[in-house]
Amino acid sequence: MTIVQTMLFQASQEQVWDLLTNPAMTKQYMFGCEVLSDWQIGSPINWKGQTEDGQEIIYVTGEVTAIDPSKSVSFTMFDPNMGLKDIPENYASLTYEVSTSDEGTSLTLTQSYVPGAENGQKRYEDSLKGWEMILPAMKQLVES
Repeated sequence: MTIVQTMLFQASQEQVWDLLTNPAMTKQYMFGCEVLSDWQIGSPINWKGQTEDGQEIIYVTGEVTAIDPSKSVSFTMFDPNMGLKDIPENYASLTYEVSTSDEGTSLTLTQSYVPGAENGQKRYEDSLKGWEMILPAMKQLVES
């Protein structure tokens, strides 16, 4: 169960990287969540947001598994609020790859779920729908 999406941006590689790693930017397209990490291999990565009643919450947590600054980053992801067992099989993996060409800057994201992950099919389908909303919002934000 793997999602692969590519989007072309009329923006610099640095602007697209900032879009992915800057909490002030992610908050504008990732359902109000700020991505928090020091972007080092082995470091935690968390998406912090607020509930409807204003309480701070970590919606997604994980660990940076690989990084080539401004070019690619990979990390694990787990929603601690779904009632799933916090075991490696229930973590998804996500990789962002950023590259430039004459047409602009391309972002390719690859999100994978381990076969047999708890609620894996539903999580895959929800993620697919989510990216269909998020990618156009990212494009609009970085190109405006």
